[in-house]
Amino acid sequence: MKKIKVLNQLVEEGVVAVLRGDTPEEVVEMAEQAIAGGIKSIEVTMTVPRALQAIETLAKKYNSGAADPDRYAIIGVGTVLDPETARAALLSGAEFVVGPSLNPATVTLCNRYCVPVLPGVMTVKEIQEALELGVDIVKLFPGNLYSPAMIKAIKGPLPQANLMPTGGVSLDNLGEWIKAGAVAVGIGSDLTQAAVAQGDYSLVAKRASQYVEAYRAAKG
Repeated sequence: MKKIKVLNQLVEEGVVAVLRGDTPEEVVEMAEQAIAGGIKSIEVTMTVPRALQAIETLAKKYNSGAADPDRYAIIGVGTVLDPETARAALLSGAEFVVGPSLNPATVTLCNRYCVPVLPGVMTVKEIQEALELGVDIVKLFPGNLYSPAMIKAIKGPLPQANLMPTGGVSLDNLGEWIKAGAVAVGIGSDLTQAAVAQGDYSLVAKRASQYVEAYRAAKG
């Protein structure tokens, strides 16, 4: 049941913050600001040094079972290349797993522990393979290589596919992706680059609130 709950939350929230940084402390600060701005789905990438430390810190503070709705968020792990990394992240508190590509062994491990896994895909063949492995949502990546029209093209032969574009999604085109049929979107550097450049992480919260508003407007 927990897997279903997390999947529903990912889709209902609609925006996933994909966070990268130089230290776990920096990423924790980014995540806290993103959550304050209304983005309740956080993906900490494994490219962050000591990323598991950041995941554990955030999972303890913002687990999806928190009684206080203001302190609720889903903490996941991204840039997962193999099942060993996935398992380590799950033990640190990650509630969903995202990869840049489709790794069958990682999908198998996540299915074993009933954890949502969102592998990166680029082709219809990869999407079909992911569906056959039991994947519920695939990450269309890198999204900046496509336009929102790609979702309609994919859903021609695969109407059952649930797609989350990541990379290249912006405030300007988020609405187009959602209206084209994306179940959610992943937001990366556009969420944090101004904050990092200016050394003011409160800008992440402001940017996050803009993305949440844009998503809600697109959903009507």
